[in-house]
Amino acid sequence: MGFLTSAEAVVRGAMAQAMAPPPPPDITRWCAENIVFDARSPMPGPFDIARFAFLREIHEVLSPEHPSREVTIRGSAQWGKTVSIIQPTLAEWHEHTPLDSLVVHPTQSAATEWVNNKWMPMRRTAPGLIRIFGAGRGENRDNTFNQETLDRNGSLKVASAGSPSDLTGTSRRLVILDDLSKFETSEKGDPEKLAESRASGYEDAKLLRVSTAMIKGTCRITLAYERSDRRLYHVPCPQCGHAQPLTWENFRATIDPERLHASHFTCVACLAPIRHADKERIVARGRWVAQNRNGDHPGFHLWRAYAPQRDWASIAVEYAQIMGWTRIEGRSAAPGSEARPGKATTPTVSAAAEQVFWNDVLGLPYEQATDAPDWEQLRDRTENAEPGAVLDRGILPAAGFIFAAGVDCQDDRMEAQLVAFGRNRRRWVIDYRVIPHHIGDDDGRAQLNALLKQKWRTALGLSLPLDALAIDGGAYTDDVWSWAKTHPWSRVIIVKGAGTQNGPLMAAQKFERRRDGKAKRAQKRAFNLNVSSMKAGLYGHLEKEDPEERGYTRFARDLGDEYYRMLTAETRVLQRNAVGVMTSKWVLVEPTRRNEALDTMNYAEAAALRKGWAAMTDDQWDALEAERSAAPREAQGDLFDAELPLAAASAVAAPAKPKPVGPSDAGARLLKVLNPDG
Repeated sequence: MGFLTSAEAVVRGAMAQAMAPPPPPDITRWCAENIVFDARSPMPGPFDIARFAFLREIHEVLSPEHPSREVTIRGSAQWGKTVSIIQPTLAEWHEHTPLDSLVVHPTQSAATEWVNNKWMPMRRTAPGLIRIFGAGRGENRDNTFNQETLDRNGSLKVASAGSPSDLTGTSRRLVILDDLSKFETSEKGDPEKLAESRASGYEDAKLLRVSTAMIKGTCRITLAYERSDRRLYHVPCPQCGHAQPLTWENFRATIDPERLHASHFTCVACLAPIRHADKERIVARGRWVAQNRNGDHPGFHLWRAYAPQRDWASIAVEYAQIMGWTRIEGRSAAPGSEARPGKATTPTVSAAAEQVFWNDVLGLPYEQATDAPDWEQLRDRTENAEPGAVLDRGILPAAGFIFAAGVDCQDDRMEAQLVAFGRNRRRWVIDYRVIPHHIGDDDGRAQLNALLKQKWRTALGLSLPLDALAIDGGAYTDDVWSWAKTHPWSRVIIVKGAGTQNGPLMAAQKFERRRDGKAKRAQKRAFNLNVSSMKAGLYGHLEKEDPEERGYTRFARDLGDEYYRMLTAETRVLQRNAVGVMTSKWVLVEPTRRNEALDTMNYAEAAALRKGWAAMTDDQWDALEAERSAAPREAQGDLFDAELPLAAASAVAAPAKPKPVGPSDAGARLLKVLNPDG
């Protein structure tokens, strides 16, 4: 016998279901329901918050119902900020409430990269995003930077910090600034402030800043983090339970060049080691602790040590490479060691890579040098050195090096600096010359041509020409190009200082492309230089006093006081620009000081970088050293011997029956290193 359900009960149940409030927004729950890492991920499978326990509190403060209007997240690269924070926050906000949101990237190319390779793949697979935005298949790709929700009560706008006009218009309740530290201020305003103003019209708006750090003093994400409550993730010691953050200083103290794999943290309470095998367990039991109770918003700092994808040994290995501890046949050479008995494969790491390690691995701002050392101390270090400790002017070292020149153009002269760049970022200043002619004069061009043809002798008498020359194209551009094009682009390049404080040391200047889409040949000759970073790197190296230390700089005798005064002529100062953003600027120490030696040093470095100074492996350096530390085949005169100092000329005029150097594989490898394009 059947029973009829009460119609009244059915109606009441339906009304109750319709009137029930939706579940509170929960970004962590959204991740668990929507994120599945594919086979390419280090951890394929569904999202598991147990492995990312540090995300819980971050998700909580990013909730639409959390009262905080600002959230700052500073951290190292590649621990899931985009997939597990930015995109789930967008999704949960749009799912919870009608919403107009804005995501700002530093450049148009970065915005395109995010849309095509991160946002759209998740939008096509995550059920929560498909319900809100649709799968996005068959859409007009021109509209991917302005996406609307299916019910038309919300929208997502993706913009570039480099285009201020994209940051104006409608108000936005959720504004996300991704890679904030790379935002550059333009003449039209500060993109960070413009983006912030989009959220000013809502009381319940949320502003999320996410980025790795950049340069200390001007780093946008660090400035925001410093005024936050500065939360650090504390984990318990597996032995005594004492809670502490995992800090770089603690980890660095245990790095042994001979046992990189054994690097670990140490409990500050019981001194017991905290090893990588303990990481998953202690991270799951960790908690965030605010370091600044007076902070005006939640701020989080997290670095690679907490990320489940990477082990701690990888941090030690990268630091060893930065420090120049060459890895040989599976082991590490001790700091300062020059012995290379095995097969060395580690490339020399550039100064820019030091900043990359600090920013991308540690998540910390990189502190650049701000002042040059005292010029008299640099001079006296050379002029008062023991006999044989430094080279005479015009003499090359008997070592592996790239020989480069930097040329600066002035109204009535050109100034040229000649520098040998060696392994482990070491350099030798060989000579400094003033050519009393303009770049547009026939006599000036003839002397530049002679500079390229001239050969210099090493301490053992081997005769070598310049490998590369970089000339400043910021002034007298047409004259510079007219002369430079008479020489191969693999040997003469044109450089120009750029105003940027971020980015690579060298970047090819943008030129129009040919009809077939290929870059014009000129793009291989002209480069913009990040002179701010180059100056800071040089001044940091000039402070070093140990000749065996990585980055040590040697100077030839008798360069003169004015050379050292010009080399150390600038200092870096912090200042607020017209729109109130903290920036740095290099200025002359004294109004009367000239800085041509500093500029030409940067240009010479650019020429060496073009020849592979920062990318050569130990095998390539070995080949270069085998070729250039040899004695000449036979003693013979040279057309330009007269330009050598008399003492140097007499020292190399009659070597004692040098052993001939025959053809070898080293010579072939050397040719490939110095002429990679031809």
